[in-house]
Amino acid sequence: MEEFDKIAISSRIRLARNVDGLKFYTKLDSEIDASYITNAVIKTLEKFEVFSYIKLSDCSLNECNAMFEKHLISRELIENKDISGLAISEDEKIIVMINEEDHIREQCIENGFNLYKPYRRLSKIDDEILASLPIAFDKELGFITASPSNLGTGMRASVMLFLPALEFQNKINNLFENAKLNKLTIRGFYGEGSRAKGSLYQISNQGSLGYSEDEIIDKVSQFIYDVIEQEKIAREEIVQTEFETIKDKVLRAYGILTNCYSLKEDEMIEYLSLIKFGDALEFLQIKDNEKFMKLFYEGTTSNLKEIFDFFQTKKENIIRGEYISKEIKNLVTRREL
Repeated sequence: MEEFDKIAISSRIRLARNVDGLKFYTKLDSEIDASYITNAVIKTLEKFEVFSYIKLSDCSLNECNAMFEKHLISRELIENKDISGLAISEDEKIIVMINEEDHIREQCIENGFNLYKPYRRLSKIDDEILASLPIAFDKELGFITASPSNLGTGMRASVMLFLPALEFQNKINNLFENAKLNKLTIRGFYGEGSRAKGSLYQISNQGSLGYSEDEIIDKVSQFIYDVIEQEKIAREEIVQTEFETIKDKVLRAYGILTNCYSLKEDEMIEYLSLIKFGDALEFLQIKDNEKFMKLFYEGTTSNLKEIFDFFQTKKENIIRGEYISKEIKNLVTRREL
């Protein structure tokens, strides 16, 4: 499983639900409807672990963007900032978005590759929401959702994968084709409509109509197993055939991040990705992987502004360079081979 964890970053289950009798968020008749949905969800969640409720209209745009960069919320939720909000568990793994594309978007994210773990945890929340609210459902179409692709179970099961070796061997296009044949979809770093960054890809089911929740999870999981095996083979081949080239790229990235003065966001993600690859190939050692993975979003523009109150005195790229350089020196060491 340790090898899997170096490839599969996280597993997410998301469920789309809408209140029966109310229009979708774009055509809600009034703020009263939006408030009804919000209050009903919050009251339901009071029966579970500690949740904090965040009203997006009380947040600055930068605070909202910081949550997006952390993969806590979607762009659609920010677009509905005046009427939307979220309930978030203490460990930030369960998020219930309210008045997004659908009235309710429940999601649970867990580290590593195990889609059943977030599914079991989220199912308890969903069961209570289904029991407490009149959720729109049709015998033939399943849960009624804003997007036809979510009809049926309303489930999106996805895994974030780190695939630098397949990228290096120019095999990503083949992966996209295989995913399409299997009725799966591949998205970039920030989900739908985003491009891949740092060799990170989200693979999920394309639709949910006609499948049970277990069937969706099993289908996605089987494909993920195959992709992980492909990535493992590609890494072994690279070590055999491109050892000097890839080691040079990794150590250059390490050298830049430990010595840089100024660092752009895209550069940061590229070099962090190479360091993570270097750890997998045992050129480098990451002492605390969880802290290291947080750097992918802590160094993004909005989160950097939340960490440091700086833009009056120093430029963003300089602050990022100082922060990332300090963290890498603490978290990463070079292995001697």
